[in-house]
Amino acid sequence: MKYEDIIDKPYIKSHRHRMMSMRERAAQFSPFAALVGYDEKVKEKGRHVEKKIELDESAKDILDRKLYYMEANIDLEYVITYFKADDKKDGGAYMTTISAIKRIDKANKRLILSDDLIIAVDDIIDIDSTDVDLTAI
Repeated sequence: MKYEDIIDKPYIKSHRHRMMSMRERAAQFSPFAALVGYDEKVKEKGRHVEKKIELDESAKDILDRKLYYMEANIDLEYVITYFKADDKKDGGAYMTTISAIKRIDKANKRLILSDDLIIAVDDIIDIDSTDVDLTAI
């Protein structure tokens, strides 16, 4: 039979080493990452990003008229849908924000919102208002 020579011997506690907790003992047998950072790279590769929509001339014209309206009615609150580029991959995501306009920076073609968010005009795909109907513009 196996271990016959030690099976009945009493357990001797070490005076040099403290006893490991159950958590520490379990950690010895837990899986480890053989390739550091591999899991993060796999998750990043699988993360979905959208491609930026290029507006046609008709949609650009409607957007220009809405921007012109916004310039004259800067105190209203607007619903702006825009493209935000991803920092790590080609593509990005479409975001929607509701805010008033602080100012329109024509030189740099961007909107500065009252919450200090800056949106490039070229990234905007739609503008609506919570106060007025902009579909007739």
